[in-house]
Amino acid sequence: MIQYLKQLFFFCIIILAQSANAQYYNAAFGKNGTVLKTALYNIIKNHTVITYSDLWTAFYTTDNKGGNDVWDIYSDIPGGTPPYLYTLGTNQCGTYNSEGDCYNREHTWPSTYFGGVPPMYTDLQQIFPTDGWVNNKRGNFPYGKVNSVSWTSDNGSKTGTSTTYAGYTNDVFEPIDSFKGDLARVYFYMSTRYEGEDAGWTNWEMANGSILKSEAITLLLNWHQLDPVSQKEIDRNNAVFTIQGNRNPFIDYPQFAECIWGSADCSSLAVSNNTFNQDIQVYPNPSKTLIHIESKMKLEILSCHLYNLIGEKMIEQSNSNNTIHIEHLPNGAYYLLVNTNQGIAKKILIKE
Repeated sequence: MIQYLKQLFFFCIIILAQSANAQYYNAAFGKNGTVLKTALYNIIKNHTVITYSDLWTAFYTTDNKGGNDVWDIYSDIPGGTPPYLYTLGTNQCGTYNSEGDCYNREHTWPSTYFGGVPPMYTDLQQIFPTDGWVNNKRGNFPYGKVNSVSWTSDNGSKTGTSTTYAGYTNDVFEPIDSFKGDLARVYFYMSTRYEGEDAGWTNWEMANGSILKSEAITLLLNWHQLDPVSQKEIDRNNAVFTIQGNRNPFIDYPQFAECIWGSADCSSLAVSNNTFNQDIQVYPNPSKTLIHIESKMKLEILSCHLYNLIGEKMIEQSNSNNTIHIEHLPNGAYYLLVNTNQGIAKKILIKE
């Protein structure tokens, strides 16, 4: 039950973020695939461009772990004790000779592959403060699954050979599990934000220009599922929005990734109305076998769509009897869209 409550806690945070940002994404709702991707591009393009030196100041807002400690995705150990901590503004690189010396500015999508020019070069959505030595060890390696380790950082990030990309014989870089989803969603953002703006970008193992290659998509969708959106990402996304005026859609609506690069369907996703949310009753919740759906205002319930936390549609049905059987589903948190003749309600459901 504690596991489900944790899922519910983070899912509730996501739902609240979605409600606050619903109007921002209004033009994207009801779309799928490349049409959805282009709609999102039109929403997040033309962000405010900051300078490279501005990144140091921005990190105080975007990557402050608390007490001006740097939140470094290459050295932190969520739920554990990191091997070292940096203080914002105090431990900026500079030079470094080993891990733990200083932090610098990591382009998660290596700047080599887009020419090192703005707006990509200073896009906060893809730039993180990270240990300089680990950043250097990562270099321009693609992210991937390491099969034979050649080097390991103090927090467990590693480089080594991989079979992730056919014909690729150089090393890849693999972060720890707690940050794999973060980086996957950054890559989904980059591919979307710079759609059609990638003339002159270099093709590499993960992408042709800004278009993700199939092997990278397989990897990133897996990481996206393995490591769901965290409160850290939500807070960072909000902070970046205050600075450069755009958001990472795949943090606000994780299901968008599966609807563009996977097999999920976002055609039923729309802005939920609080009135309908209050009217629609779902019980029992939590449930082991089935749920009943009722409208206090006797609205006509046209259909129901049940999604898992990564946006995969698990159940779709017209509700002639307003009952959904869920005994076959894995235990965990889900969200339910109830389409009525007056609008769409969104509910959280726990299967136990």
